[in-house]
Amino acid sequence: MDAPKITLVGAGGMSFGPAMVNDVVHTKRLRGARLVLHDLDEARLQRAYAFASKLNAAAGAPIRLDFSTDPAAALDGADYVLSSAEVRRFESWRQDFEIPNRHGATQITGENGGPGAVFHSLRSIANTLSICRSIEAHAPDALLINLSNPMSRVTLAINRATRLRNVGMCHEMPMGLNRICRRLRIPREHVAAKASGINHFTFFTEMTDTRTGEDLLPRVREFYTGRFHQYSERVQRAARTIDRTLPGAGVLEFNYMPLVAQLVREHGLVACSVDSHIGEYLPFATEAADFVPVPIDFHEPVSLMAERAAQWAATTKVPLPLQAMGHSSEEVVPIIAAEWTNDPTWIMAVNVPNRGNLPDVADGHIVEVGAMVDGEGIHADEMPAVGEPLAGWIAVQTELQDLVVRAAIEGDAELAWQAFRDDPNAPPIEAEARTAFDELRRLQSDLLPI
Repeated sequence: MDAPKITLVGAGGMSFGPAMVNDVVHTKRLRGARLVLHDLDEARLQRAYAFASKLNAAAGAPIRLDFSTDPAAALDGADYVLSSAEVRRFESWRQDFEIPNRHGATQITGENGGPGAVFHSLRSIANTLSICRSIEAHAPDALLINLSNPMSRVTLAINRATRLRNVGMCHEMPMGLNRICRRLRIPREHVAAKASGINHFTFFTEMTDTRTGEDLLPRVREFYTGRFHQYSERVQRAARTIDRTLPGAGVLEFNYMPLVAQLVREHGLVACSVDSHIGEYLPFATEAADFVPVPIDFHEPVSLMAERAAQWAATTKVPLPLQAMGHSSEEVVPIIAAEWTNDPTWIMAVNVPNRGNLPDVADGHIVEVGAMVDGEGIHADEMPAVGEPLAGWIAVQTELQDLVVRAAIEGDAELAWQAFRDDPNAPPIEAEARTAFDELRRLQSDLLPI
């Protein structure tokens, strides 16, 4: 069987680029594949290609590697396109977070939910749809795998504005399961789990020890309701101190979870994500504890460090043990391998339009569920109803999804304002919300479709 052509758009970025290259290189079913790295920033692309070449060489050069700043050359004849491109990511994210909060918003992250995420959505949808137009021109039969946030909104826009085969992919479900397995001290390979919801707002519905058949969810709930997760004033004071250093902020991002614990205690819901993600969709997120870390203060410097590390790894003469790198926990490349080779593979999390997959979530909106992938494509799981109060919280978000996507596709600023104003974490005083909206629109006007 001929090997596929895979194009990675936004290859110069650090969020997904290195992991995607590494996974293609270490997937035996994709030996001989042609992987083309594409980015409009030539310097970042050259760095990404140098690093990718080292990865490929360390593994015995199982794939053919190429790069191009020309969309036509990169995309022509591609079988699969991975897109993770963003422009001015952290500068804009900080504006999305700080400006609404300055006017009374209660968002804790401002990336995927909250009023600031309206602007992230508009920018990301506009950028992604421009990429889609190039794909439609040069690789109309390719499967587009969207990696760009806000995942639900961008994926909905792709489905409404293009005819491309597509799926949205995120690592939160697998990462969440890995984290819980470490907490329970059970090897990940011995745990089977399913979860459902919308991206960054998914909750485990099944978790089983495959050796014994034990239902692990009661143990997980017990863990999150234990003394460690009570978040007393003393614990919060310690968290404030730890947060002052970058390593400490990293510890808190994945371990300080008063909101996750609250949802377990009050509703029995076991979240896949951490507070900084699920809290974007809940109006009471800032009430779970007096101290709430600011995620961008952790993610921005970590990203800059990754950029510097990649630059060093791409150019250093120091021998690096790259051959020891195995497959990541990302599920993107397994989709490609399963479909291309017709090797049925279950994937824990895909983002697809709801076609009865979650019966109490609005039809057509983007949901995150498991799926079986084979030579005929992606077959999303049909899951039980999510139930209340989760269905109600998700309904608020699907209504916002609709407004934001319509605003981006139609270029309608009034719809964007409505989504901003109606977000559960928007400034409560409409005049203040309007001031924040207008300021963000002015600062980001060159990136917005409105």
